[in-house]
Formats: sequence, C-alpha cells, structure tokens
Amino acid sequence: MPTVAPRLRDLRRRSGLTLEAAAHRVGLSPAHLSRLETGRRQPSLPMLLALARTYGTTVSDLLGEGTSERDPVVRADRMEAQEAGGWTYWQAGGSGRAMQALRLHVPERSGAQEGLVRVHPGEEWLYVLAGRLRLTLGETVHALSPGDAAHFDSLTPHRIAAASPGGVDLLFVHTLLQSGAAELCLGDAARRGRPGIP
Repeated sequence: MPTVAPRLRDLRRRSGLTLEAAAHRVGLSPAHLSRLETGRRQPSLPMLLALARTYGTTVSDLLGEGTSERDPVVRADRMEAQEAGGWTYWQAGGSGRAMQALRLHVPERSGAQEGLVRVHPGEEWLYVLAGRLRLTLGETVHALSPGDAAHFDSLTPHRIAAASPGGVDLLFVHTLLQSGAAELCLGDAARRGRPGIP
C-alpha cells in the first residue's frame, strides 16, 4: 500500500494535529504512527478504520481508491480485494459518505487482530454470509451463524473473531464520525480499565 504513508501524513496535517495528538486519538504511540506515515510499517484494517474515523474520511480514501464522481453502484468486478492485518476486505460502498460498507473475510486465526477491542463513536451493522462469527459486545459473547446480523452502538467495547475452521465472511457497515477523542482500544489495555473513547 505505497500511497497510504504520504496520505496519512497529509490528512493529519490538514486536520491540524501534531503527531503526538493524532497518535493519542488512535491509541498508538507517536513512534508507531511515524513509522506508518513513513511507510516503515503497514497498518492493519482496524488501524485504518481508526485513522479514517480520526481524520473524518474513509478507508477507501486512505488507500487512494476515491473516485471523482459518486457512483451509487459498486460493481462486483470493481471490488478489489485488499488485505490488512490478516483480514481481507472489499469496498462495497462509495467513498466520501457518512457510512462505509465492506465485505470482510476474517480467518480462523487472525493473530493480534483477535485480541483487539474496539471502542469508538457511531454504529456498526454486520451480517454473516458464511462461517460462524464470535462477536463480543462488552462482557457478552454472541455466536452468529449465516443469516444472523448484529446492529450495535460502537461505544460498546467490541471484538470480532471467526469461530469456524474456514473463517467467516460478512457484510460490515459502520458510520464514520470524526471525534476529538477518537481512540482505538487495543487488547489488554481495555481490559485493564483504560478508557477507550474514540
């Protein structure tokens, strides 16, 4: 993703944020964000989502996939697979909107992604296409099968993981809200009581 690094730096500067302020909002160290902005590290999908929310844009825009016109139809042959942090996703909606729609494949073993706890303003909706999903909302764990859906407030700490050998495929829609307190809770930090206010 060669275009991501300069785009991240440009969006941060246009938002009027210092490296330290932006890193704090996303829940990263300034050194880690600096490595993302210089291309020495590649962001995972959850990081891209958190950065997009912080800068008031979409993952599609971060990846340089924006188009000059807003076509309401996204054709199957134009949905290119992108991989981030072990997850594969396809843009299923237009850029520059208040919501972002994705088709996701979450593998059974997604390493550090499985431990990520997310908290941010807005709403999320997901629909299981194939496989089984383990959705943790606060202290409650839900098992979802094909045809099941969930719609929840994103300020509820949440975690997504595959619960079937072949992984899980789902449709995923979330609102893109810019917030001065945007932050991504990571793994044990959330369980230790660190406030996660994105």
